[in-house]
Amino acid sequence: MSTSKPTGVEDLNRTLGLVRRIEMNPEGRAVIEYEAGLHMCHSGGVVQGGFITGWIDAAMAHAAIAMAGTDIVPMSLELKVSFFAPTRPGRVIAEAWVERRGRSISFFEGRLLDPVGKVLAKASSTIQLAPRDRVEAAAKAAT
Repeated sequence: MSTSKPTGVEDLNRTLGLVRRIEMNPEGRAVIEYEAGLHMCHSGGVVQGGFITGWIDAAMAHAAIAMAGTDIVPMSLELKVSFFAPTRPGRVIAEAWVERRGRSISFFEGRLLDPVGKVLAKASSTIQLAPRDRVEAAAKAAT
């Protein structure tokens, strides 16, 4: 039994209900499965929009890492989400892809699907591909 403390990423994945990473394609595509729980819902049994945004944002970040490698940290500069239908508890799929890659700034799109493929939400994001060593050094300096 491990007694190590979970990392921030592990805590985030648990909070978001990560089930599995289905695809991480170096062409800049990612597909991730999540479990939407009742604890994520507001009135009427509808998943709160922040979770939906988080799922698609995470898929776009995974697509950026798949494309650019683990030496970068994808940092969202802008994020726009459109909600098309209520998301209910159960399994959902977040998928994302690169629309246009730049040297340090790239544009991604993503969407959230229910188990039968109905589009529940779409998003677009401008992401800075920041060097991991610089991001980590800045975090250490801030503490």
